[in-house]
Amino acid sequence: MHKNKHLQHIIGFVLLAAASPAIHAQSDGNISFPAKPIRIVVAFAPGGSLDLISRMISPKFSEYLGQQVIIDNRPGASGNIGSELVARATPDGYTLLNVTLPFVVNPHLVARAPYHPANDFAAIGMICVSPSLVTVHPSVPVHNINDLLALARARPGQINYASAGIGTNPHIAGELFNHLCKAKLVAVHFKGGGPGLIAAMSGEVSATFTNIAETSGFVRARKLRAIAVTSPRRSPAFPELATVAESGLPGYEFVTWFGPLAHAKTPPRVITLLNDNLRKTLTTPEVAKLFSERGLDIVTSTPEEFAAHVKKESERWGGVVRERGMRAE
Repeated sequence: MHKNKHLQHIIGFVLLAAASPAIHAQSDGNISFPAKPIRIVVAFAPGGSLDLISRMISPKFSEYLGQQVIIDNRPGASGNIGSELVARATPDGYTLLNVTLPFVVNPHLVARAPYHPANDFAAIGMICVSPSLVTVHPSVPVHNINDLLALARARPGQINYASAGIGTNPHIAGELFNHLCKAKLVAVHFKGGGPGLIAAMSGEVSATFTNIAETSGFVRARKLRAIAVTSPRRSPAFPELATVAESGLPGYEFVTWFGPLAHAKTPPRVITLLNDNLRKTLTTPEVAKLFSERGLDIVTSTPEEFAAHVKKESERWGGVVRERGMRAE
């Protein structure tokens, strides 16, 4: 009887000792992170720039993290549905949100946004910045910006362009064009840049202002005709292509940015680990080459730098929305 009790004490001590490292790891703030796959939510349909960029980084990001990185498309409400999902997720670093301009524009467009860009999220780091291409269906008799301006002015309200939704990059780029040229191209809203491009290639819409990353392949395949790039300088990916500003609309410039966020209460050490591995991913030669071919300029940043950029962009576009009285119904 005494021996049995002694044996039970020994077994209990061994089990407690074996369990203690796991208990310590859990109580000390995710030391073993990541211990399972990480999900990157893309709040738009497949085929758009945000989706494409997320998939471009995911293989190498997975390799560095030692866990699979899964892309989860959650389209709807110009990105609000996917953004809200991450804002309400468990703050453990396993559910991230890759964002671009609509993330900071939407809260200024709607009466009650389901998230706050600064308060509900923690910045991880910027991925890249990039311009858009102004393109037309090959059947449209337009070969440069002056042609498009002349057609828009001759047929006001009859020439349409594909938007990825209210307040998205193509919508803002198109409305900036309208504002500066005093013409009226009509936005046709889709659930992402991918569906918008399909509509453009089918001739359902006449023009696009879509990101260079998602559009370049279709231009090279001659399914769309590029007539200008929206950046202040020509793109190395299309050096022969004039900018909008130099080809008929002075003062026009549209360049956007991309980067992942986590829930605001995610442990700082997890944010640091994610940032470190994102920077490693972006500086590998194969990823750098892939981005360069797509006309994307890689930007590596600290979480603090990206947070400051998101705040600055929110203030900037909030002012534009108020000045122009823009609202989403």
